[in-house]
Amino acid sequence: MAEPLVFLPGMMCDARLFGPQIAELSSEFSVMVAPVTRGERIEEIASGLLDELPQRFALAGLSMGGIVAMELLRRAPDRVTRLALMDTNPLAETPQVAAAREPQIVKVRTGQMREVMRDEMKPNYLAPGPYVNEILDLVMDMADALGPDVFVRQSRALQRRRDQQGTLRKCKVPTLVMCGAHDALCPVKRHTFMAELIPGAELKVLDDAGHLPTLEAPAETTQALRDWLKQPLILR
Repeated sequence: MAEPLVFLPGMMCDARLFGPQIAELSSEFSVMVAPVTRGERIEEIASGLLDELPQRFALAGLSMGGIVAMELLRRAPDRVTRLALMDTNPLAETPQVAAAREPQIVKVRTGQMREVMRDEMKPNYLAPGPYVNEILDLVMDMADALGPDVFVRQSRALQRRRDQQGTLRKCKVPTLVMCGAHDALCPVKRHTFMAELIPGAELKVLDDAGHLPTLEAPAETTQALRDWLKQPLILR
């Protein structure tokens, strides 16, 4: 039996971010989605998850979920059997981006979360395509369900995150690095850099996706994950 698969969603997203993959993969694999909503530091979020996750598991994180995934790998490399990093960033927050989060936090605390989410998503998130509006509506629904307190906590966690380049250099498990070609938030060159850090990593760029390939290019994303899950484990 294959090891359980744990998905970690991005900021202000829940299990619906991986809906197409859960539907396709759950007949072959034990699949769970773990929240990245509890704690104001990435380390705190990861520590809480380690108390709840299976003893050993395959780990796939998107965006903020990928950042938490790297921290899980840093803390418990013996428990992560394979790693998929999607549309994410191994670097610490830059001072400029950290500062830009402050007015967003102020707006969210004064009831303007939908406006903040809408402004943030338009230039950075999605590739052009026939389902852009439906995907944006789903993202807004997920954000509404999680609420402003989660937005503030996750923003603080991202502001304070550590650089994980050293963690990736030490990674010894089958690793998939994947992103959408149109992702302006976490661009292709950053994923090329990540893949070069990780021994034996596979880089996959999806031409018709942006920051949310699980929803924008669901079939291609699911196939890439299925291929990754079927790679032989590396004995350590």
